[in-house]
Amino acid sequence: MRLLTIFLFLMLVPCFCLSQMKTGTFSDIETYQKENPKPTIIHIFTDWCSVCKIESFQLKKDKDLVKMLNESFYLINFEAEKTKEKISFQGQDFSYLPNGNSGIHELALALSKNKNQPIYPLWIILDKDQNLVYYHEGKFKPDEMKKKLKEISAL
Repeated sequence: MRLLTIFLFLMLVPCFCLSQMKTGTFSDIETYQKENPKPTIIHIFTDWCSVCKIESFQLKKDKDLVKMLNESFYLINFEAEKTKEKISFQGQDFSYLPNGNSGIHELALALSKNKNQPIYPLWIILDKDQNLVYYHEGKFKPDEMKKKLKEISAL
């Protein structure tokens, strides 16, 4: 019984420490934009990127930031090297480009300023009309993100 109690405690602790960000897919966001236009944040990352993992943990710990994201923005978490389905975005279709045992999605390359190899993590922020308003390569600290999102919300 004691072992079960410890196990349940350890399983529930992350739920109290980390807030949940609402995320969607590119097709979800397209539908949501028609119903309730909001700025969109596209977070491009890979599963091997240690900076991406650290950043994600830090962002989820900031409850004010998570609340701001959930209320005022649509968020798409896009794994650039594992997402293999075709994606339609802004009237164009993008596919996965295999390269031996790995590959990259065309959309990650299209959104990145570095067309040969995107820098991860990559943050693309679009206004409610889907125009680029901010581009950020590398780690985005929670305080910096909150400041930038407040500026964008005020537009």
